[in-house]
Amino acid sequence: MFVQATTSSRPHGKTYVSYLVRESFRTPDGPRSRTICNITDLPVDTRELIVASLKGQDFLPADQVQLHEALDYGGLAVLNDAWSRFRLGELFTDLGSPRQRGLLQALIYSRLLFPCAKRSLAQKAEGTWLAQACGLEANESFAEDDSYTAMDRFDGHWVSLEKQLYQRAFPQSVRLVLYDLTSVYFEGQGPEPLAQYGHSRDQRSDRPQILLAVATDTEGLPLHVSVLRGKRNDTQTLQGLLHTLRRRFGIREATFVFDGGMSRQINLAAMDAAHLSYVTRLSAATWHSLVEELALEKQLELGDRRQLMEITRQGKRYVIAGGPWRQQRDRARRQSRIDKAQAELQRWAAVKRKKVDAQKLASQVGRSLQRLKAHKYFTYHVDGQGHWQWERKEELIAQEAQQDGGYLLHTNESVQQCPGQQVLGHSKGLLDVEEAFCELKSYLEVRPIHHRRADRVVNHVRLCFLADWLSARLGGEWRAKGETEEVPRVLRHLQIIRVGRLQMGPDVHRTVMTQVPKNLNQQLQKLGLAPLFASPPKEQGCSPTKSRKPRFCWAFAFRE
Repeated sequence: MFVQATTSSRPHGKTYVSYLVRESFRTPDGPRSRTICNITDLPVDTRELIVASLKGQDFLPADQVQLHEALDYGGLAVLNDAWSRFRLGELFTDLGSPRQRGLLQALIYSRLLFPCAKRSLAQKAEGTWLAQACGLEANESFAEDDSYTAMDRFDGHWVSLEKQLYQRAFPQSVRLVLYDLTSVYFEGQGPEPLAQYGHSRDQRSDRPQILLAVATDTEGLPLHVSVLRGKRNDTQTLQGLLHTLRRRFGIREATFVFDGGMSRQINLAAMDAAHLSYVTRLSAATWHSLVEELALEKQLELGDRRQLMEITRQGKRYVIAGGPWRQQRDRARRQSRIDKAQAELQRWAAVKRKKVDAQKLASQVGRSLQRLKAHKYFTYHVDGQGHWQWERKEELIAQEAQQDGGYLLHTNESVQQCPGQQVLGHSKGLLDVEEAFCELKSYLEVRPIHHRRADRVVNHVRLCFLADWLSARLGGEWRAKGETEEVPRVLRHLQIIRVGRLQMGPDVHRTVMTQVPKNLNQQLQKLGLAPLFASPPKEQGCSPTKSRKPRFCWAFAFRE
């Protein structure tokens, strides 16, 4: 049977369309057809439903069509594509069994999408496409012990893996290396001898910590990470890094950029002896002492913060830099300290005392001023009756005001090799390392550390390093296309795109994907990611399925 549409015209100009259900049958004289019924008066949706049914399509009520096991998919699809393009799977070929390699891949993905403790991974992965993305069974347990066993596979293979990462990212060798340190604290005691108390960059001096020494390129792509004892001095880390980079990556000619905490004379001498170039920022004390040695006319030139000034002293090249923003910041910071110190002095002077120990009282006030970092701006005196006399050191304050906003850079490169503006640009590149630290600590949540074994602490940091490497590679590509948002934030936002199995009645039929929101679609187009979401993934892996004609049609529902 079939539906035939017939058109008839009337003399007054009107045209009528009739819809007839007809049946074909055979006769000795050939095939014939007859009309079964006229469905012209039925609603349009009902007529179309009859037409499709007679063509062999099956129908269900709309309430029997469901999306079965919808899984968060978008961010994982992007990560899987990057994992394949960067050929990271080849690096893990020798790391344990296929399941252990899949667990390592899942641990790296989880740092970017939903960072959590290893024991919480199963809970966080529930409702996501994580297992399928990493080639694991859909019912993967993500057991804590299995995750730790997979992490242990890094031992003995990390040096080779780090070398291959470097070779793929820098086939022509790197020319500029940025180096900095940060601290990461423990919850609990942590393993000895790594976990020790020291200067905390996280303002958590009450917790033992480790130091992370990270070297990156100018785009923030990490080259190398080292895990050091928590109380190690900054100046004792640089030469070890140089030795590692030269031996492991074959870096012979490069410019190293590091901050003033590592610019000790013995380190600079070691770099000179190795014929390595460097750019570093020196301490404020060195900056002030150098300014005092300048001639008066040179000191007056310091007032223009828009100009760089180059100085050579004892064969060493220095670049004085600064800016209006730093000048305003230094001025506001000093004024705040002076105001707080004056209020503190007035508070001490207002206290009435029966017995006065002038020496003890002056010592207490001195400690208060030191705590406020304003001791150098005042002279004060306490007599035997407890009367206060103090005054500001106006000459010192005026001298500092002249130097506001300035800082001192030092390099062993000549002007021909590295002009002053380039020296300044290299120094500002350390902001990329600080951004990498920010991503490690905030988005990837490398802190706090809960592990109790030293090897597991190191492997935890290595997982975060690999996640940061993957994020930095994607970030470099996306910045070239005009994207300014952080990679983890974009990936987590894309997770609202889901895939699932379409259940029609009692049967689970096919894989479908939810519609991409309009705002995300624009972003995907800009980043060149739209083809990843043109069709849903296959059962295993992330390749799109070929289009096929569905057995069910569920666009129409029965009317009551």
